[in-house]
Amino acid sequence: MRGPNIVVCVKQVPDSAQIRVHPVTGTIMRQGVPAVLNPYDLFALEEALQIKDRLGGRIVALCMGPPQAEAALRKALSLGVDDAVLVSDRAFAGSDTLATSFALASAIRQVGQEQPVDLVFTGKQTIDGDTGQVGPGVAKRLGMQLLSYVCRIPILDMDSQSIVVHRWTEKGVQVLKSKLPCLITVLEGTSEGRFASLPEMIRAARQPIRVWNRQAAGIEDLSKIGLKGSPTVVGKVFAPSRRAERAECIEWEQDQAEKAVSLLWEKIRARQPELVEKLSGDNGGENGQERVSE
Repeated sequence: MRGPNIVVCVKQVPDSAQIRVHPVTGTIMRQGVPAVLNPYDLFALEEALQIKDRLGGRIVALCMGPPQAEAALRKALSLGVDDAVLVSDRAFAGSDTLATSFALASAIRQVGQEQPVDLVFTGKQTIDGDTGQVGPGVAKRLGMQLLSYVCRIPILDMDSQSIVVHRWTEKGVQVLKSKLPCLITVLEGTSEGRFASLPEMIRAARQPIRVWNRQAAGIEDLSKIGLKGSPTVVGKVFAPSRRAERAECIEWEQDQAEKAVSLLWEKIRARQPELVEKLSGDNGGENGQERVSE
C-alpha cells in the first residue's frame, strides 16, 4: 500500500498584529509590515504531516505569491514537507479569490502530472483576506469532494481510497466519509504544531524551491488570472473605531445574583431601549427583567 500524495496550499501574509490602514485611501498599508506564514495554514500542514507520520507518502507545499513568499515555503520544508513549489508571475498581481483559486487549481493539476494527488489541504481561511473562499474554489475547479471545517481525521484508508473526518458545524460535529481525492480545509486548534528540527532546518535552507510562472503552472488564458480574472472590487478597508467608554467591573457575592441581574438590565435598558421594549411587550407587561432573569 502506497502512502498518500498530499498538496498543502500555504500563503505568506502580513503580520496582522502590525497592519495599518491608510487614513485617506482606506487601504491596507503593507510596506514595512513583516510577513508570516498564514497561521491557519500551519494547522493544515500539521494534519498533513501527521498523516505522513502514520502512512508515509509525500507532501508538496504550494504557494502563490511574489518571490519573497519563498520564506513561507522554507518554513514548510523545515517542518517536514518533501517538496515546495512557488507559483509566481507578475500576471497574477491583483488576483482575488476567484483568480487565485483558478491559478492554484491549475498548479495542482501540474503536480498531479508528476504523481496522483490524493489529498489537498488548506487552512480554513487567511488572516489578510479572511474570506475562506479559496479552498472551496479550488475543490470546485478540480472536481474534488470538499470537506470543510475539519477538526479531526480518524481514518484514511488508501486501499479503499476513502477517508473519514470530523467536521464542526453550528449544531455539533458531523462524521463524514468520502472517497479520495478530496480537498480538506482545516480548523484552527485541531492539533499542536511541531517544532522544526535542526536537520530539517538545514535541509530547508539548502533545498531548491521550484518556481513556476503562469506557463509552467499550465495557465494560458490571461483573462482568468490577475486583475482581468478578478471581478471582486473592494470599496473600502477600515479599522473599527475604538470605544471611548471602559469596561465596568461589578463584584458581588454568590447570594447577590438578583442584584447582578438588575444591574445588567439597567445596562441593557440604557444601550438598547428597543430590545427592552420588545421583551416587555413579549412578556405582556413592563417587567421584562423577569424574562431576562429566567
